[in-house]
Amino acid sequence: MKSTKLLATLLVAGMLFTGCGLKNSQTIIKVNDKAITQNDFDKLMDKQISASPFAKMGLGDIKNDKNGVLYLMTERSVVTQLVIEELLNQEAENRGIKVTNKDVDEAINKIIDKLGGKDRLSEILKQNNVSIKQLKSDIKTQVKMQKLAQATENVKVSDKEVKDFYDKNIDKFKHGEQIRAYHILLMTNPMQLGQEIASESKKELSNDELSKKIDEKVKANEELANKIAKELKADNSKFVEYAKKYSQDTTSAQKGGDLGYFEAKVMVPEFSKAAFAAKPNTVVGPVKTQFGYHVILVTDRRPAGTESFDKVKNNLKESLTNEKEIKAIDDIVNAAKKKAKIEYIDKQYDPEAITKKLTGQLEEMQKQANQAAPAAKK
Repeated sequence: MKSTKLLATLLVAGMLFTGCGLKNSQTIIKVNDKAITQNDFDKLMDKQISASPFAKMGLGDIKNDKNGVLYLMTERSVVTQLVIEELLNQEAENRGIKVTNKDVDEAINKIIDKLGGKDRLSEILKQNNVSIKQLKSDIKTQVKMQKLAQATENVKVSDKEVKDFYDKNIDKFKHGEQIRAYHILLMTNPMQLGQEIASESKKELSNDELSKKIDEKVKANEELANKIAKELKADNSKFVEYAKKYSQDTTSAQKGGDLGYFEAKVMVPEFSKAAFAAKPNTVVGPVKTQFGYHVILVTDRRPAGTESFDKVKNNLKESLTNEKEIKAIDDIVNAAKKKAKIEYIDKQYDPEAITKKLTGQLEEMQKQANQAAPAAKK
């Protein structure tokens, strides 16, 4: 699965010749004489840093601390990703693989169908600060990789393969007692709330300001959870309506808080204990967990059993196909690396150099921790 993230981001290949464009267009890496520029690196580096939960919470200036562990780990990942994407792009080009607008639209429509509508897709994009343009670029890359995998190996999965996998792994499809539950979540997790507050703030918040706002939000959510629970215990017919309006679990909120069927072991203990003890169609809570306050409605129970083949067949076939495609791409990358000429024109972007610096920083951090331990005990 490690390749999935590599396939999800489009290589942005462009040269800017305005302002500081000459520096940006400077070649830092060559892959079979194809240039990866400073601009390519900077754009992807900025994207990766901005997506970091540490950056979203305002905990440290990752970008300007170029000797910091987080920066070096991100830098190594970005360099590796750029090289792999260039190798894959060259392989696709050599095989005449192209992706049309129709291909992209069809892929997006499949995502919309799975999510349950365009509104849900728009909400997810907004939460992750991803534009439609960026989504189409990412989808284009994924479709290209699928076509490349299909062109080089037989990645189709037959119905017989699916059934054989099901029969040989029948234990994977067995389940214990399950309940179907709905919930409304009001978050108290500091990291999640911090990300939300930081992303919505019009100015950069100090750690003290952020901490104060998190405390205020936790208190407000606790009060709201108690209010919602009281009202729904009096009339649970409004549960779906309230979930869509109030729940901060955005995935289930769009479905009225529906979590589907699940076993006790898949939820945190506090949630499972309350939910599995609940009488049918009775609202319980608020229940406090590491995620926040939950108001819960259990609507159905079913005994232990085994999922039928017909029920899991389609999802299982898609999963097995995806595994074959990922393996095919990994094989293509490994083969391409062996015959590729990869030159790190700017030596600071050589993964070995980055790893050496990172190892040094980690060793220094461990040394400081060891020195601090005896003092802490005293």
